[in-house]
Amino acid sequence: MDEVLIDTPTIRLGQFLKLANLIDSGADAKAVIADGLVRVNGDVERRRGRQLVDGDTVEFAGTGATVAAPSAS
Repeated sequence: MDEVLIDTPTIRLGQFLKLANLIDSGADAKAVIADGLVRVNGDVERRRGRQLVDGDTVEFAGTGATVAAPSAS
């Protein structure tokens, strides 16, 4: 599973799917999340605005990515 670096402490699920190249557009993100095809930390997630933090894992279509946020120092 690839780590995807974000430059803020949190990121919304829909934005992360695009950043991690798991989907192509925000419309695609909305559709696959609404259809229950996305898992966050192993659980189906249907909220596009779900806030992800460092270490969260996102899976879609047999591919996954882990959120890598900047350290809080």
